[in-house]
Amino acid sequence: MIDLRRRDGRMLRIGHRGAAALAAENTIAALALALELECDLVEVDVLELDGALVLAHSQAEVPAELASLDDALTFLGPGSCGIQLDLKARGAEHGLVDAVRRHGLVERVVVSSFRAASLRTLHALEPNLRLGLTYPEDRLGVSGRRFATPFVGSTLKVMRAALPRRIAWMLGSAEATAAMLQWQVVSKPVVDRCHAVGAAVLAWTVPSREALLSLDELGVDGVIADDPRIFPGLDFPR
Repeated sequence: MIDLRRRDGRMLRIGHRGAAALAAENTIAALALALELECDLVEVDVLELDGALVLAHSQAEVPAELASLDDALTFLGPGSCGIQLDLKARGAEHGLVDAVRRHGLVERVVVSSFRAASLRTLHALEPNLRLGLTYPEDRLGVSGRRFATPFVGSTLKVMRAALPRRIAWMLGSAEATAAMLQWQVVSKPVVDRCHAVGAAVLAWTVPSREALLSLDELGVDGVIADDPRIFPGLDFPR
């Protein structure tokens, strides 16, 4: 089962939708850039479209160069990079598990979702699959905003304050062993609580190196970013 803890004291580098700031998101080209930029994991969205599992965030955000889940797993299979599949489709759990098994990637994959029921179904289908609970559900579109509006910011503050009391129950009810948290709801108490119950903490979608460094101080295990060049130690041209 994939290890989502820090590696030699450093946070995991996770490319969001491949490397969404540098290439069309959820495409093979974005995955290739994430690998070139030395990401430990790549994250992609998995949606069901016309009966097939594809890389797309929503019906309204389908890439022009559409890749199937099989295309992505075939591309990533020969390497050692971890794979985060963020499941957007309801009822696609069987198809996702079948695809991961066919490619022999159960040990390298973590599946995330904000739907606890989907995670419970995935656990029943494949107990060796690592699962992550996404919080909060991104109805406000905060993952695509560099800075939250005052309304969104105040909502996130309320969530951040309440989360340490709730997170252990939320993870347990979803059969999840990782917390995929929007970066502005992360606090030291919630990181400590997750670690106390054996759960890794991955923060999304981190917009800058400044935000990344603050999360590092809180002890998060990994950071999901559109632009992997924000990670310390990567001196690629910006």
